[in-house]
Formats: sequence, C-alpha cells, structure tokens
Amino acid sequence: MKKCLSGRDKNDKRPVLILVEDESRFGRINSPRKCWAPSCLRPNSPREVIREYVYVYSAVCPAEGKLTSLILPRADSQMMSLFLEHVSNEFTGYFLIMVLDRAGWHLSKMLVAPENLSLLPLPPYSPELNPVEYLWEEIREKGLSNTAFQSLNELEDKLCEKIREISENTRLIKSMTNFPYLNVTL
Repeated sequence: MKKCLSGRDKNDKRPVLILVEDESRFGRINSPRKCWAPSCLRPNSPREVIREYVYVYSAVCPAEGKLTSLILPRADSQMMSLFLEHVSNEFTGYFLIMVLDRAGWHLSKMLVAPENLSLLPLPPYSPELNPVEYLWEEIREKGLSNTAFQSLNELEDKLCEKIREISENTRLIKSMTNFPYLNVTL
C-alpha cells in the first residue's frame, strides 16, 4: 500500500480510501439456475441464445459500504479510463487506492488514471481475493436468474435496477466485500 502512496504529493492531505474494482459481462445468453418447485412440478425456465453483451464496471469501497458502477459497451483501456474518471469524480475529496485484477486493459500504457487515483494490481490468478466477484454473483442469482430478455435495453434496465438496489444497502455491501486484508490503516 505504501508503494501506491509514494507517487502522491507530499502536501496532499486528502484522506485515503481503498476501493476494489472489477468488470463483468452480462448478456442475453442466460444459463438456467436451480430454483425451488413442488416435487410434482417441473419449473419452466426461459432460455435465450442471442450473443449481445454489455459490461458492468464496478468499484466498491468496503469500509464505507459504497458502490459506484457504469454499464459500458466493451472492456478495453478506453472504457476503463472512462470508468476511472467516473470513480475519481464520485470520490473527489479522497485519494484513492484501487485494487484490481491484472486484465490487459488494467495494465495498458493507454490507460489514463486521474491524479487522485493509484492502481494496485492483485496477484495473478487470484479472483478469490476480489470481493467484487461476490457482487456479480448477487446480481446474477437474485436479479437475473431464469430470465430471458427481449432486448439489450431491457437487460440494461434490469442491471441498473439491481445495482441501484444493492448500492442503497450499505450493510449488504460491507458484509459481502469487507475482506480482512483490506482493513489497513494508512
């Protein structure tokens, strides 16, 4: 963590916040999930195989229980730079350390990070260390399971609704994402 603060201006007195970031692809191809039904009935679950996708970029501040997200058309350095700018604007009064995985667009030379944000990559091949993975599971399980969408706009509307619902529940965010390794004093 100290390495992330080494590039920070010595006169910068803003408090430091640790955020964790990830992105996930959501599309119209759905996988049926287990659901309860009486033993004499077999549940009917719609299935769609249309290859249309959007990407949800999310950053979580586990200590504060805050979530910020953007739904973007693709995953690349340009979209990541746009998301970093969004996060920087959401947390203007803070210096941010953003923990993220080692996706190619996270480490690209084309990535533009705002001045109040420092990136800290996770060790390779360690998705279990990223608490945002639990956010994706929550959205898929409780928001999108056994649903077929007629259009990409309908999917985006449902994603917005579920993300908004989660972001209003700080207790849920803290319980899902406040991993012990993120509780450091800087």
